[in-house]
Amino acid sequence: MAEEHEYGNGVPMVIAPSMATIESLVEDIRYRGQLIARNQKLESGVGATGVIGFMLGFVVVMLLVFVPLILRGVI
Repeated sequence: MAEEHEYGNGVPMVIAPSMATIESLVEDIRYRGQLIARNQKLESGVGATGVIGFMLGFVVVMLLVFVPLILRGVI
């Protein structure tokens, strides 16, 4: 349906926008963007070094298990 216009109510006034609300929304969007960027950087770093870290951890565990067995003469 078409909008109905009321006539004879005077001149419409322009209302100043509430800048506090807009600034709050902008700050919230900026904060969320920073959280997403930080999370993405963390995931990228873990993904890039995950295989190296796993291999290094595996070697350390094998050393901690087999070196004492070799020193005791079991192996």
